[in-house]
Order: sequence, then structure tokens, then C-alpha cells
Amino acid sequence: MNRVFAVPAVALAVAALAVGCSSSTKNAVSTPPTSGGASASTSTAALHTASSKYGQILVDSSGRTLYLLTADTGGKSTCSGTCASFWPPDVTTGTPSTSGVTASMVGTTTRTDNTTQVTYNGHPLYTFVKDAKAGDVNGEGITNFGGTWYVVGPNGNAIMSVPAASTPSPTGGSSSGGGGYGY
Repeated sequence: MNRVFAVPAVALAVAALAVGCSSSTKNAVSTPPTSGGASASTSTAALHTASSKYGQILVDSSGRTLYLLTADTGGKSTCSGTCASFWPPDVTTGTPSTSGVTASMVGTTTRTDNTTQVTYNGHPLYTFVKDAKAGDVNGEGITNFGGTWYVVGPNGNAIMSVPAASTPSPTGGSSSGGGGYGY
């Protein structure tokens, strides 16, 4: 008779854990990644820039968007275990190569599992498993695992919104922030 109650209890515990891992309604991370998702790289990393709807952002050697977590402080990652399965750290075995970024801002930090994670401007860098291909930015603005995830600009700071210049105007063009909507 105990077995009958064990299965629903386990399912309830798993559901509670999934909900607890995500506190954002935007692209909420609520289920573990399936096989075939992104995994941490173990070769020498490369940092590049690419154009996105957020402007120029940092990407890895495969063109995958790189994110920072606001909960990380002092150049140290707070994302491990389940967090790292959703947000694989950008790890390296050597000095990261660069193109289009400020080389002096590139660094590394040792993770709790003794792997070496790439940092930029002191921020540990991660990819997101729900970014299926180069150019995807599905992790932008998600709040979970103790902080908020943002794409990283070439200046080393979080990009927290789409630049105003790329916001569509009511006439179908782009607005440069000068108003002109007839108000």
C-alpha cells in the first residue's frame, strides 16, 4: 500500500523542485534539459562578438550567446549542479582566444568542480540550453538560480533591454528615440 502513495509523492516533489527553480514567467526554466542540449566545452574557448536584437553581444566559438548571472560576485560562479545543467559554463583548458573583444577583459576562474570557466570583465560566462542555434537569445532576462541572466556586451556589462534605436515605430520603420508619433 505504501507503493501506491510513493509514486504520486515523488511526482509532486519533482514538480515542486521544477517550479522552485524558476521564478520568472519569461521563458521559465522548469524542466531538465533533454539529451542533445548544450554541454560545457572542454577545449580552448574563444570569445567573439555578434549582432543581435540587443546590439553587439559576446558569443562563443560556435556563435552561441554568452550570458552572465547577476548572483555571481567577485569573479566566482554560483551556478553549479542543476543550474549548470540549464546554464552550461563556458569552460576552457587553455587561454581563451579573442576576436572583436577587449583581450584585457578576458580571464578565467576556477569552478568548484575544478574546471576553468571563462570570464569577461570579471563575469563568469554561460550558454543556455534553450538556445538551439547560433544567434538565439532565449535566456535574456530570465530570473532563476538566485539572480537574473543577461547577454553580455563587448563593454563587459549586462545588456538589459533592446536598444531604443531598434524598436519598431508605428509606421513600420525604426525609431531613433526622437518621438514624432503625432502626439
